Amino acid sequence: MAVPEAMMENRRFLSAVFHRSRQPGDRTELALLAIALLIVAFVFALLFSITTGASDASILDVVRNMAGNETLSARDRIIIFDIRLPRAILGFLIGGSLAVSGAVMQGLFRNPLADPGLVGVSSGAGLGAVVMIVLGSTVAAPLYLALGIYALPLAAFGGGLATTLLLYRVATRNGQTSVATMLLAGIALGALAGALTGVLIYMANDQQLRDLTFWGMGSLAGATWIKISAAGPIILLSFIALPFTARGLNAITLGEAAAFHMGVPVQRLKNITIVTVAAATGASVAVSGGIGFVGIVVPHILRMVIGPDHRFLLPASALLGGSLLIFGDVLARTIVAPAELPIGIITAAVGGPFFLWILVRQRSRLAL
Repeated sequence: MAVPEAMMENRRFLSAVFHRSRQPGDRTELALLAIALLIVAFVFALLFSITTGASDASILDVVRNMAGNETLSARDRIIIFDIRLPRAILGFLIGGSLAVSGAVMQGLFRNPLADPGLVGVSSGAGLGAVVMIVLGSTVAAPLYLALGIYALPLAAFGGGLATTLLLYRVATRNGQTSVATMLLAGIALGALAGALTGVLIYMANDQQLRDLTFWGMGSLAGATWIKISAAGPIILLSFIALPFTARGLNAITLGEAAAFHMGVPVQRLKNITIVTVAAATGASVAVSGGIGFVGIVVPHILRMVIGPDHRFLLPASALLGGSLLIFGDVLARTIVAPAELPIGIITAAVGGPFFLWILVRQRSRLAL
């Protein structure tokens, strides 16, 4: 009798799964389709980016060259593989990391307004990077020499981590995170980081001042394979680590107490997400400067389409954020050609109105 009973139990389980997948509101199939389309969009964005500009090489020529056929001139190969390709790859890594960080912070804080740029995390990461840029040849010279190409990303990571921990400490009381307190504390921490950054800029020499000015606007103009080798591993590790927090983030949307009773190690989840978001944001800010609003725009667009399930939201955010930043970079280097517009200006121009729309839409629910 044990075998038939086991078979019936399996049938009941499969039937439950089958019917559950067709419940009203279930967006699993839609989410999988969206991720597949986003993969295609990323491939198109990559090819579009490396074939748009002064070089007259076509997408077909580039694909043939990658396949081993020498269809490109030496000049075109340098432009595409040494300038445009690292720029597109870095744009994808940065856009993806900022979008995923925004989605994770919104899930962890349980509010739609959390974003590394809006709550001061990016400002803290920027402060860490500026410290290394300005003091790397004097006070911080031994540390700079010891860390090599990783000095700037690690310094930005330290600044972002310190800001994130302080923000969470201030905004959380008795296990509850206040949205209003978080936003106000983020503004205060961002202002403090900005003030300290201003002091360091005042101490900078002319060359450092020029570098910091363009770096602060956000740009992918200086993308190189060296920068990718410095920031890429940190960002890729965050891409690998954060999907493992998806189920915990789904549970924590019901509240920390409910998540704890469901078996989620809440404190460990907080530690992992805070450190990983700080690492991803710090590495991104270190190599690209201030690029805002990606982390708040992308997750909201995807939630409206595929729902709030972090199992699908996180990989979709990485794909959409990276693809949008690649397209934004193409626009930045062609809209005022032969000059180049900092990409941070474009993301702010698009993200600012979108954030205001979200704020107006959510103010009654958030009691703001």
